[in-house]
Amino acid sequence: MREPSLPGAPPPAPRRWFIPPDSMLAGGGAGFVSSIIMCPLDVIKTKLQAQTVRHGHMDYLGAVGTVKQVLGRNGLRGLYRGLGPTLLGYLPTWAIYFTVYDGFKRTFGVGDRLQEQKRYIISNSWALHIAAAMTAGATGTIITNPLWVIKTRFMTQPHSEPPYRSTLDAIRVIYRTEGLAAFYSGLAPSLFGVIHVAVQFPLYERLKAWQIEKTAEPLSYSQLLMCSAVSKAVASVATYPHEVVRTRMQVQRRAPKNGNGAATSAAPTSAPSAYRGIVQTFLKIVADEGWRGLYKGLLVNLMRTVPNSIVTLVRCVLFPRLLCLWLVDCVRGG
Repeated sequence: MREPSLPGAPPPAPRRWFIPPDSMLAGGGAGFVSSIIMCPLDVIKTKLQAQTVRHGHMDYLGAVGTVKQVLGRNGLRGLYRGLGPTLLGYLPTWAIYFTVYDGFKRTFGVGDRLQEQKRYIISNSWALHIAAAMTAGATGTIITNPLWVIKTRFMTQPHSEPPYRSTLDAIRVIYRTEGLAAFYSGLAPSLFGVIHVAVQFPLYERLKAWQIEKTAEPLSYSQLLMCSAVSKAVASVATYPHEVVRTRMQVQRRAPKNGNGAATSAAPTSAPSAYRGIVQTFLKIVADEGWRGLYKGLLVNLMRTVPNSIVTLVRCVLFPRLLCLWLVDCVRGG
């Protein structure tokens, strides 16, 4: 049902699925830049998540120990393992995310009048933001999950294995040794992780609304930065265990169903059925490593994701804003 028009106001434009190019390019461009800057932290976080020993065990490596191990074995290049599939994954992920998120809000209930009055849209429905965030997150996750599996394998590949030479080489090796299903390892906890965006984006919008209610002026960059940082930190802490579960399932090698002995022998010798689902993996981590095992790499993750979120959500005070605006101007013919 359309909202009634105000006297003397032009008739409202019909609502339709709208794909804003600025959202798509802003998401992709910001994700590209932040992925390069944050890649070393991503490598450290992923390696910490993949460790299967308890905190305090003689074989456990903290963040400092992990950095020393990576530099000792692979040099500085080791801190950028997986950057290729990361870039290939972040570009479509954020492009899809912002396109679907903005399109969902435009289609299902956010009018333009508040934007005209305040500069920033404020939704009057939490359900709208939650549905938009979860729809966008699930869509991007399903489409790009194979790239995230490859990224995780790059970052956690055992030193005893021949290293992947490229993203295409990793695709070929994983497909040959484990089959197509391996590219969708960890998809279930990844979809469960849309709860993260269902927390982050509504909280981000709510924090902006609280700030706008205090003043008639447009929000400053510092206010936007604070809203983005707080919403991302809260969402990350609340939903972090699913990331550890996802990493464990993605790292685990599986035998192909066709029972090809030669293919199976090419895979690592780790137990192929250690993790068999979200609940079983969750319980196994708690039983073997305690509750702290579900939060391995959390501090490193906050160091990585909070600045990353600030760069992406604000679209942005820093260089990504200039890059994205330049791309948008090119597309629009400006």
